[in-house]
Amino acid sequence: MYIRLNPQHPQPRNITKIVDTLANGGVIIYPTDTIYGLGCDIRQPKAIERICRIRNIDPRKSHLSFICYDLSDMSKYMKTISTPTYRLLKTHLPGPYTFILHASKETPKLLKSKKDTVGIRIPDNIIAREIVKELGRPILSASLPGEMVEEYTDPEIIYEKFGNITDIVIDGGIGGMKPSTVIDCTGDAPVLIREGAGKWENEKG
Repeated sequence: MYIRLNPQHPQPRNITKIVDTLANGGVIIYPTDTIYGLGCDIRQPKAIERICRIRNIDPRKSHLSFICYDLSDMSKYMKTISTPTYRLLKTHLPGPYTFILHASKETPKLLKSKKDTVGIRIPDNIIAREIVKELGRPILSASLPGEMVEEYTDPEIIYEKFGNITDIVIDGGIGGMKPSTVIDCTGDAPVLIREGAGKWENEKG
C-alpha cells in the first residue's frame, strides 16, 4: 500500500490506518528528518525479525534503535541519566541524532545490545512522531537495505523496490541522504560513534 501524507498536517484517517497496520504486526517505510526508514511496532517480535530478514541482519548482534515521541516517552526506555546528559538530549532533540543509552526493563530484549544499551531517536518529523503518538509506543528505526542512497530519497522509487515486501510505504516528501548522527552516552562523557546529518563538535555532556 502507498500512502501520501502532508508533511505538516498528516491526515488523521491515514495515520490511524498506518497505526492499525503496525499494531497488527505490519512493516512500514516512513520518513524521518534524515533518511527514509523501515519501521514496526517494538512490541511485535515477529515484525522486528521480519525487518531483520529484509536487512539480512541478526537482531541479537545488530544495533537496532527506535523512535520516541518526546523526552517523557523516551525516559521510559532508558535508565536514569545524569543532569548533563539530560541537558544534552534536551538541546538536540527533536533532531537528526540517535543517542545510545543504558536500557531500562521496558526496552524489548530484541532491541537491547549485549551491553544492555539501546539507541533512541526523536526525529524532527511530524509524520513519524504522529505515528508514534497514536500507536502509544515507539517504532523501530532501521535503514533500508543496499547502498543506493540517492534512490532512497524518492518515496515512489522506494515503493517500486520495497512495496512488495512491506505493508505500507508512506510518501512524506523527498527524504535526505545522510543518516542520523550517533552519540554514545553510556560513559562518563558523550562519544561520537557516527557523524551524520546532525552537527557535533566534541561537545561535553
